[in-house]
Amino acid sequence: MTSLRLLHTSDLHLGKRFGQFDEETRAALQQARQGTLARLAQVATTEGAGHVLIAGDLFDTETPSARVIRQALAAMAAADPVQWWIIPGNHDSGAAEPLWAEMERHAPENVHLLMQPTPVEIAPGATLLPTPCERRFAGQDRTTWMDSVETPEGHLRIGLAHGAVLDFDRDQNGAEIIATTRASSARLDYLALGDWHGDFTLNARSRYPGTPERDRFKHPGRGSCLLVDLPGAGQPPQLRQIEVGQYHWQDLTLDLAPGQDIGALIREALPGNPQDWPNCLIRIRARGWVTADQHMQLLRFIEEQAPAFCHLSLDEEGVRIEHRTEDLDQIATSGALRVAAEALMAESQNSALAEEARDVAAAALNRLYAAVREAEE
Repeated sequence: MTSLRLLHTSDLHLGKRFGQFDEETRAALQQARQGTLARLAQVATTEGAGHVLIAGDLFDTETPSARVIRQALAAMAAADPVQWWIIPGNHDSGAAEPLWAEMERHAPENVHLLMQPTPVEIAPGATLLPTPCERRFAGQDRTTWMDSVETPEGHLRIGLAHGAVLDFDRDQNGAEIIATTRASSARLDYLALGDWHGDFTLNARSRYPGTPERDRFKHPGRGSCLLVDLPGAGQPPQLRQIEVGQYHWQDLTLDLAPGQDIGALIREALPGNPQDWPNCLIRIRARGWVTADQHMQLLRFIEEQAPAFCHLSLDEEGVRIEHRTEDLDQIATSGALRVAAEALMAESQNSALAEEARDVAAAALNRLYAAVREAEE
């Protein structure tokens, strides 16, 4: 009975620009992403996996730079004798002819570009059924062909596809959705899927590994891949998730209330070891009520600590500031500043005004308070 060990990955998105971050952070994330293939190769070598399946979106766009393409091929070539099996995804679809022509022109012998839905024997007794994205929007479930493909008796049947999965009633239009029952209907021993950037188990034989280098707060943690052991045709696969991501993404919620020590509260929420901070991207989503002074402490803490991280940001949309008379006293006890502060405070608390108008007044009062306090310091 044929057995096989392989590595399953997807959605590397090489060449991703990370435009939402500052220049320094973008450069760090781009460099880490370009190094993903070398880390995957190391895992494959260490774990004795002779094959790596890339389930689409190796590149972030259909027009990656020549540097990104050639460095990707060099990283895979260096991992010989590991065999790399690659299908286009929706971001780097088969319609990008110049991209795949460039890949074909420089591809080493251990890199296999699967541009057609045609069975491929990747190892003795193991047949791969690849479903490349021939164009960005297919308009149909491209994996349907797997059901009718015959393979030699006793062969492992491995599906490789890129796309979303969702249950639809038969009378609904789910044409572009991969059927959740595909592994069963196509008699697959394993269905290696790509598209979803987080690890997701569809069923015992169908998995998304997630991107090996995380790229958004929606999917926290470090990127990973899947080590897949196929003990034999018809036998359930044995799967192990292996972390390969350099950066750790964390989306933290911070509940605030007047009287709290803001600095201590944030320190408790942050990763415990400051040595790990340079490899962390953290978004703190603050919510609740604070005093004006606490609000200043919050902003200052983020500003002071941000350089210790790859990225540290504050989402304060859920924060409401409780302005008190003593806050106005710190702005001014009399004169024009006091009059302006009292007017803004009144507007921010006037329930007869629209919420947007109250928020504008509160923001103006916050800026006035901060400007006066900073000038005093």
